Amino acid sequence: MNAEQPTRLDWFKSSYSSGEGGACVEVAADRTAVSVRDSKKRGGPQLAFTRGAWAGFVANLGRNGL
Repeated sequence: MNAEQPTRLDWFKSSYSSGEGGACVEVAADRTAVSVRDSKKRGGPQLAFTRGAWAGFVANLGRNGL
């Protein structure tokens, strides 16, 4: 059996997030994917996107003024 060891992710919040416990997400990236999680439920579920899908999502946010 050849099981890969999971990569340790370095999570960060947006610089737009306040320290007041509002609705925030954290993002972490490795070589192949970008993961997103709820900052208040760090042990909860995570969404994972390919790097290309994440880049398209972020570019679309910029085009829509978000």
